[in-house]
Amino acid sequence: MSATTDAKPSAERDERILRTSPLRKLLGRPELGSVVGALAVFVFFALAADSFLRASSLSTVLYAASTIGIMAVPVALLMIGGEFDLSAGVMVTTSALVSSMFSYQMTANVWVGVGVSLLVTLAIGAFNGFMLTRTRLPSFIITLGTFLMLTGMNLGFTKLIDGTVSTKTIADMEGFPSAREVFASTFTVGGVAIKITIVWWLALVAVASWILLRTRAGNWIFAVGGNKDAARAVGVPVNKTKIGLYMGVAFGAWVAGQHLLFSYDVVQSGEGVGNELTYIIAAVIGGCLITGGYGSAIGSAVGALLFGMTSKGIVFAEWNPDWFKFFLGAMLLLATLLNAWVRKRAEATK
Repeated sequence: MSATTDAKPSAERDERILRTSPLRKLLGRPELGSVVGALAVFVFFALAADSFLRASSLSTVLYAASTIGIMAVPVALLMIGGEFDLSAGVMVTTSALVSSMFSYQMTANVWVGVGVSLLVTLAIGAFNGFMLTRTRLPSFIITLGTFLMLTGMNLGFTKLIDGTVSTKTIADMEGFPSAREVFASTFTVGGVAIKITIVWWLALVAVASWILLRTRAGNWIFAVGGNKDAARAVGVPVNKTKIGLYMGVAFGAWVAGQHLLFSYDVVQSGEGVGNELTYIIAAVIGGCLITGGYGSAIGSAVGALLFGMTSKGIVFAEWNPDWFKFFLGAMLLLATLLNAWVRKRAEATK
C-alpha cells in the first residue's frame, strides 16, 4: 500500500502527464505580442480616422498588408531557421524583370517568361543556401553580396537589353490577360473589391503554418534555428533545410514579382531596394527572434497587417505620411519588448 501511495504523488508531479493550461498555451504563442499590438493599432485608427472602418478602406489595408505579407511569411520561416536574406527585396524586382524581358525579347507567350522567371528565382535562392552551407560564412555576408549583385544586374541588364531603366510593355502579348488574372486581378465580395494578392498571402500563411506545426520539416526548421550542431547530431539534414528555406523565400519573391509586373505592365529596374528590411521587421514584430528557433507564420501575417494598418491609417487620418517611419520604429521596439515579456511570462508558468 505504501508503494501505491508513493507512486501516485510522483505521477502527479510528472510534467509529461500534466495538462497544459489554456493560459500557458496562450502565453507560449510567439504571435501573442503582435496580436495585442495589432488590436491596439486597429482601435487607435478606428478612433482617429472616420473612414478607417469602411469596407473599402479595410480592403485597401489588407491589400497593402498582402504585398508585404507574401514575402514576410517565407522570410519568417527563414528567420526561425536562424538565417537572414538581405537580397529578398531586389529578388522581387529580378523576378519581374526576367518575366518581362524574356517574354518581350523572345516574343513568347508571357507564361513562358513567367515559368523561366520561376526557375531563375529559385536558382538564386538555391545559390544563397548553397553558398551559406558550403562557405560557413554568416548569412548576412552571403545575402549582402547577392543583394549587391542583383541590384547591379537588374540595372545593367535592363539598360543593355531595353536601352532604358525600365522594361517594355508586354500588355498586348499573348497570355497577359490570363497571367494578370492569376497575379494581379481584383474580384468583388459583397460589393467590396478584393485583390488576388490577399488570397496568395492567406494561402502562403496556411501552407507555412501547416509545414511548421504538422510536418517533420517544421521540426527540422525549429531545430536548425535553435542549435544547428545539436540538430545535425540527431540526424536533421541541416544543409538541405537551409537551402529549402532560401528557395522558399525565392518562391515568395517570384509571386510578388509577378504581381508587380502584371499590375503595371512595366518594371523599373531600381525597385525593391530596402524592402528586405520591411519583410524582416514584419517577421520580428510577428514574434520571430533574431537568433532563430522561435516564431510563427501567423505572427508574420500579423506583422504585415500592422504595416498595412499603419501606412494606410495615417493616410485615412490625413496626417503627414512622413511620420510613418516613426510609427514603424515605435511598433518594432514595442513589439519586441512585448514579445520578450510574453516569453518570460511563458517560461515562468512552466
